[in-house]
Amino acid sequence: MAFQTYSLFVLSLIMISFGHVENRLHLLQLQNDIDKLKADFNSSHSDVADGGPIFTQRLSSWTERNEKRIILSQIISMYLKMLEHTDSSKAHVRNISEELYTLKQSLSDGSKKIEDLKDLTKLQMNDLKIQRKAVNELFIVLQKLGDTSSSHKRKRRQFQRLCKC
Repeated sequence: MAFQTYSLFVLSLIMISFGHVENRLHLLQLQNDIDKLKADFNSSHSDVADGGPIFTQRLSSWTERNEKRIILSQIISMYLKMLEHTDSSKAHVRNISEELYTLKQSLSDGSKKIEDLKDLTKLQMNDLKIQRKAVNELFIVLQKLGDTSSSHKRKRRQFQRLCKC
């Protein structure tokens, strides 16, 4: 039962966060489709609770809207990958897949950012050519970091001026 609520919560959060739920009826139809998918996967099995949730616990540390787009894009990709290996002749599987695919399209900038992060992890930082390039870019990277932190300080100062605390 907890897994059912959890699955619906993740999909609802994704859809509502990005304005893809036109009405409650649409969400209820998706809930019915998800219930059928849960039956397909026997998600009421006792091992589902082992180790806690796999997606929702990760969402809590991603607080900014753009950050959430990145993690949600990856979560949707994982659901789509899972559904690729499911019987797509079933209407509920097709409906869920179509909805997830539509959401994935709206989060395409998040997918690109995920790819950038993956590419960064593949850099061979012990390669002399890459080290040279990295050193040449170091000042620019530090400038960008400075721009980011100063804008946060500016926002904080503006808030403090506006706050009647």
